[in-house]
Amino acid sequence: MVYSAEEKALIGLSADGELDERERIALLRAAQNPANLFAEEKNIFRSVIKEGKDGVYNIDGAEFLRRTEAFLLKLERAGYFAVTLVSEDYPAALKQIPSPPLVLYGAGNRNLLKMRKFCIVGSRITPPWAEKQTKELSRALSQSFAIVTGFAEGGDLAAIEGALSGGNLICVLPLGLNGCYPAGHASVKERVRKNGLLLSEYPPDELLKKYNFHARNRILAGLAEGTLVVSARAKKSGALITANYAAEYGKDVFAFPYNLGSAQGSGCNELIKQGAYLVTEAQDILSCYGIKGAEKKQVVLTPSEEKVLNLLRESGEAHAAAIAERAGIPLYEALAVFSSLELKSLAVKTGGNRYSAL
Repeated sequence: MVYSAEEKALIGLSADGELDERERIALLRAAQNPANLFAEEKNIFRSVIKEGKDGVYNIDGAEFLRRTEAFLLKLERAGYFAVTLVSEDYPAALKQIPSPPLVLYGAGNRNLLKMRKFCIVGSRITPPWAEKQTKELSRALSQSFAIVTGFAEGGDLAAIEGALSGGNLICVLPLGLNGCYPAGHASVKERVRKNGLLLSEYPPDELLKKYNFHARNRILAGLAEGTLVVSARAKKSGALITANYAAEYGKDVFAFPYNLGSAQGSGCNELIKQGAYLVTEAQDILSCYGIKGAEKKQVVLTPSEEKVLNLLRESGEAHAAAIAERAGIPLYEALAVFSSLELKSLAVKTGGNRYSAL
């Protein structure tokens, strides 16, 4: 892959683990043009960094270039690419946030960077009905947007599963591309790499640090035109942090509504109270962007299915035995009806023979 001198300089700065973000920005200001770092790197470093680790600024431009070229060769051999602030396909929306990454490292379909993007996030503890709804909604939205999400259990994973079959999926990692968090998602990560796009602002070997999650969330919100929160507790929720970044950047915020007293959705309800769009189906989001989704297929229901579904919608969430009693049918028959409604994506089991309508 061919990189310009400016791109190489930005990649070289990003790959230099001895520099922090403030030093990188200060060096770029002093250099005026990133490519100047190769010609005048020694003087520029000494003028900006008054104190530092031995060897940080005692190399000349030729050595800086050599290190950068060696790093780029490693990238290419791993099948990775780098997109910098001066690259043609660096996402324009990301340039508008207060602290855009100097470099994005990617693995997978680079063309997804040019698509319209929509972010879906949720907490690790997401109710089964919300997971199923998220998969359906992510699948529908991915016809018009590249779905942007994280890599956690629960809401993020549901968004991945929904968009993965179509391939319009971007997962932003909180560590380098060589790592995987959670470690048990290695197979999912490989599927995303083959069918979608993995992104990280960190060099491939960068290990996970606690503050990386907050930094990653700003990229999720910055990339997308809007952010949907499918589950979130009222406090200490990464999904809420992403939503707050989206609001700060002037992006649209959407949320699933939850029953009163639901801990997993208290943050979503709070977002709606603050002005977030309430979402129950994909068209609620598509309409905000002037997009008409595919027509829903009419689902044919038997009289028993229709009766049970209406009772379930009235109840919100209920035990199968309670619905069977109200419907006036035996429990075994009600369980068969619930199974049929699940197959038709109209109901979901929430645990302990309890069901919720979708």
